[in-house]
Amino acid sequence: MRRLSKPASAVLAVLAASLLICGCASRPVNPPLAHADPNTGYRFTTRPQYSATSENLVVLAFSGGGTRAAAFSYGVLEFLRNTEVVGPRGNRSRLLDHVGVITGVSGGSFTALAYGLYGEKLFDDYEQRFLKRDVQGEITWRTLNPAYWPSLWSGGWGRSELAADLYDEILFNGATFGDLNRANGPFIIASATDISTGARLAFTQTTFDVLCSDLNAVRLARAAAASSAVPVVLTPVTLNNYGGNCGYAAPEWVRPFINTNDAPRPAARATRHLKEEAELENSIERPYIHLVDGGVSDNLGMRSVLDSLELIEALHLVGQPSPLDRTRRIVVFVVNSLSTPRTAWDKSESPPGTLEILVKATGVPIDHYSYEATELLKDSQARWHAMRQVRQSSAFAANKDAAIAKTLRTPDTTIYAIDVSFAQLTDKTELDYLNQLPTSFSLSAEAVDRLRAAAGKIILASPDFQRLLRDVGATIVPPSEQGAGQP
Repeated sequence: MRRLSKPASAVLAVLAASLLICGCASRPVNPPLAHADPNTGYRFTTRPQYSATSENLVVLAFSGGGTRAAAFSYGVLEFLRNTEVVGPRGNRSRLLDHVGVITGVSGGSFTALAYGLYGEKLFDDYEQRFLKRDVQGEITWRTLNPAYWPSLWSGGWGRSELAADLYDEILFNGATFGDLNRANGPFIIASATDISTGARLAFTQTTFDVLCSDLNAVRLARAAAASSAVPVVLTPVTLNNYGGNCGYAAPEWVRPFINTNDAPRPAARATRHLKEEAELENSIERPYIHLVDGGVSDNLGMRSVLDSLELIEALHLVGQPSPLDRTRRIVVFVVNSLSTPRTAWDKSESPPGTLEILVKATGVPIDHYSYEATELLKDSQARWHAMRQVRQSSAFAANKDAAIAKTLRTPDTTIYAIDVSFAQLTDKTELDYLNQLPTSFSLSAEAVDRLRAAAGKIILASPDFQRLLRDVGATIVPPSEQGAGQP
């Protein structure tokens, strides 16, 4: 037998020592909840924004798309922070101060969660800590580093848990949803996909009540890892399911939609999600829930918004109160970082390879669903507006038919759908540049800066955004005069 050289022996000795020191890691376990209390925990109805007297609800929906999405959504936050408006009574405020809810999936979830945690401090170092960092390269390096192999080979602790630990080190500093709950910022909804059913799973205590689990103890980094766990590339994030052991009961106002197969038409899609969520309570059949990228089920982070609007409409249809009855305006910024890189496939007789087809086949349905989600929001906007006009007409006032009146029971709320997507750019050069950016967690500093700048340009030029300003009687304060209204 050949004897190893001294240098080779030394390398093996160091490798063996590192493996012994590292040991095997076990995946984090979300703790059980002794008693489900709808008045506690991280949920919208416990947030300061819900109890406020404001009649306006502003929602930011951040799409998936790696660092491209994180930077583009960050650009939206920057624009809203740097833009002051003056109201009809002369009062000044920043647009960012009016945001009540932020949804995020995949890359967008990092910006959403980080802003919910840090608030104004995010603008000090988010670029350096995350956006302009080669996060993808660091994950790859750790995957190839022998020191991490024992953990990666152990059951339940995969590449997504390795990524979650990195996210903790560079961005979240070990923060949990308990820390997010104590912060005073907007309500953040980060979502992943239940790979067994394809259903969306939101990291809110409302969902974790069904799992009989305490969300306060779950790390934000793990939620971000689940929301961005691209299938095959990264491993699923696993949650323990304790459903059925904490006295959970669905809220009274949603029970009619869970316990019937004949829900009002506007709530058909929302009802399906409620039933999927209710099925999580069966922890005997499903003791573990495996989560992957939220973009698989909802790449715009819009499903939560659409489901809520459907339920509000359905509750009005059946004459029941809804949690948002006092809301008069719902403003949704649909922040879609979808890019459409060109290919040369159609110029060649030879078809693309198997891997190329797999990547394209995975992304195309998600991209098309993103378009449909935006259109559904605009459909709700148009329908509610049309029904309100009919109710206000003299012909309706003269009609005493109760059946007709019932069909027109839509909320007295105006929806504003503000499309913030690359397609809205008028600068073709800039559009072509952004459309070529890959979906990865590594972009050049130039790409990050151009994404941030594009977000503000798109919002400012948006006809729906300008209509919103006109309707509320607000005007943008010139940059030279801004600052007096900031806290």
